[in-house]
Amino acid sequence: MSTSSESSRIVKYAISGAAIAVAAGAYVAVYFRQSSRFRRHVIGIIPARFASSRFPGKPLAPILGKPMIQRTWERAKLATTLDQLVVATDDKKIAECCQGFGADVIMTSESCRNGTERCSEALQKLQKKYDIVVNIQGDEPLIEPEIIDGVVKAAPDAVFSTAVTALKPDDVDDPNRVKCVVDNRGYALYFSRGLIPYNKSGQVNPRFPYLLHLGIQSYDAKFLKTYAELSSTPLQLEEDLEQLKVLENGYKMKVIKVDHQAHGVDTAEDVAKIEAYMRQRNLS
Repeated sequence: MSTSSESSRIVKYAISGAAIAVAAGAYVAVYFRQSSRFRRHVIGIIPARFASSRFPGKPLAPILGKPMIQRTWERAKLATTLDQLVVATDDKKIAECCQGFGADVIMTSESCRNGTERCSEALQKLQKKYDIVVNIQGDEPLIEPEIIDGVVKAAPDAVFSTAVTALKPDDVDDPNRVKCVVDNRGYALYFSRGLIPYNKSGQVNPRFPYLLHLGIQSYDAKFLKTYAELSSTPLQLEEDLEQLKVLENGYKMKVIKVDHQAHGVDTAEDVAKIEAYMRQRNLS
């Protein structure tokens, strides 16, 4: 073969290879543009009501000089998976407080029976559509943003996801500390205000890894609308735990295990405990 023929073939291959590379590059660019259009949009909602039976006005209770709802909002703002964060409330005092520190507020009705129903109503009032809704309890002033991101990332595994951590011995008999048991695949089996599991001896097993449910939940947005339409269930009413309505209706609930030392605020006495915890760790 002549040198000129060989050179011609090399040039043809080079041109052909360049064309393939350009085409491949164009395909990848289009693929990623299309993928970004299908990225799931996430909203964090902090439900807050003034008329708490155990602790009236709890969201406005000062924690080292800041309203508890503000501390929760500031922590939630650090999460990387949220496209928007709002407070949903039925109280004007809470709304004015939240607007004062820069939070977006959605007013909801007083008829909401729990935080999930309040999140559902708030979602319906938003003009923008979201795929995932994260219910961030307003009484978790030290919630780690990584936990928020964790339940969002677990969302594709079920219509409902939540988080648990190790139960402290002091909280075993406290009905305000909700306990949880999960299966081998990380799905919830049951939640209770009593200690679960309960053994035949009737004694706490110091070697068993009891789990404490944390006040954070994420839902598929379509399921959230369904949840609001479901009738209350016997176990839900008996334990007064909204997540039991999900399990009683046969839905799966994904549970992630996290390391979380600071508990939420259930009663007025918990304020002093969490302030002491913050002082010990120089948290402002």
